[in-house]
Amino acid sequence: MNEIALIILGTLTAGFILNLLADGLNLKNISAELPRGFANIYEADRYRQSQRYLKAHTRFGWLVSAFNLVVVLVFWFAKGFPLLDRWVRAFGLGPVFSGLIYIGVLLLFKAVLSLPFSVYHTFVIEARFGFNKSTPATYMLDLLKGLLLALLLGTPLLAAILAFFEYAGPHAWWYCWIGVTLYMLTVQFIAPTWIMPLFNKFTPLEEGELKSAILSYAKAIDFPLENIYQMDGSRRSTKSNAFFAGFGKHKRIVLFDTLIKQHTVKELVAILAHEMGHYKKKHIRQALMLGILQTGLMLFLLAQFITYQGLFDAFYMPQQSVYAGMLFFAMLYAPIDFFVSILMQLRSRKNETAADQFAAETTKDPGSMVTALKKLSVHNLSNLTPHPFYVFLNYSHPPVLQRIQTLSNPSMAANSQRS
Repeated sequence: MNEIALIILGTLTAGFILNLLADGLNLKNISAELPRGFANIYEADRYRQSQRYLKAHTRFGWLVSAFNLVVVLVFWFAKGFPLLDRWVRAFGLGPVFSGLIYIGVLLLFKAVLSLPFSVYHTFVIEARFGFNKSTPATYMLDLLKGLLLALLLGTPLLAAILAFFEYAGPHAWWYCWIGVTLYMLTVQFIAPTWIMPLFNKFTPLEEGELKSAILSYAKAIDFPLENIYQMDGSRRSTKSNAFFAGFGKHKRIVLFDTLIKQHTVKELVAILAHEMGHYKKKHIRQALMLGILQTGLMLFLLAQFITYQGLFDAFYMPQQSVYAGMLFFAMLYAPIDFFVSILMQLRSRKNETAADQFAAETTKDPGSMVTALKKLSVHNLSNLTPHPFYVFLNYSHPPVLQRIQTLSNPSMAANSQRS
């Protein structure tokens, strides 16, 4: 076992242990006492149910993580990678088609092994706590649609990357960077119109008090908005959410039907004001640019390691190939990805706080945002008391109590009254 193998093995093990530690601290931080401010909205039985939900999710996550780690290690040390490589090379299809088959087989193998866990999570855990509304037919149809999209969208991209690194020489990484960037922008552009409707029904929000209030608010903050949609989220889950998607004429604000059912007009305007705040403060554009830069860094490092023999020796591969090099580099890149993700989460939490503040100040009604957050937490059985270390590793949003405290800050309220 060479130094590359030791680094990857150490990273896999350390990541597993670190997440176990974070999960353990998170469970230990559960409080039997309902936090102040929730007494009038969170029934005691439902609060206890949220804690049972957290425990069930966490323990199920341990099982999945342990299983995935064991599968990777067994396949690795049983020399599954070179065995699959010999089988693929026997077809004599050339480096690009061989790479598509090699990576495709591994992805299919992973999907098949993950399927029982996904089914159990959806039809046992989520159903036990009253969230799942998906039927087996809908679930299977979603799987087939996802597989078809992966083939139609992912295969050409993967083939292009394999071809660039196989034939473009030292310029391959930035050719790939340009290609992947264009691909990302195209998907962002077409997703609201062509991809998302494959899975959910998007209906223009009907005329009435809610639509008038949203359009009035959007006009007040000079937010160009024409498309407001209601999504049939209740077809699969009782959980609720709202989101912003797309660019230009294709951008849209989307409300889950479950969200509309649970909240008042003022609360819904506050939720959408938060989403519009991300747009007005250019958070979406910044996230896209950072994603592009991160992709460039990864491709540059890939170019440095893709022909490094030590990387192939770590996985018992006697012959080099672009497709195997990409796969092995992804495992070597994990420590960098871990630290980048922590920085991205930190930035995301700051942006969420800024969007909350934007909503409070522009609606002049921080109380409605606070009430909306409380209702969302109760409805989705959110953990009200996550451990700080777990938040540091995993949360893209500040914990709900922190968000409420910030929104309830007298200085923010004063600013809202003055604006």
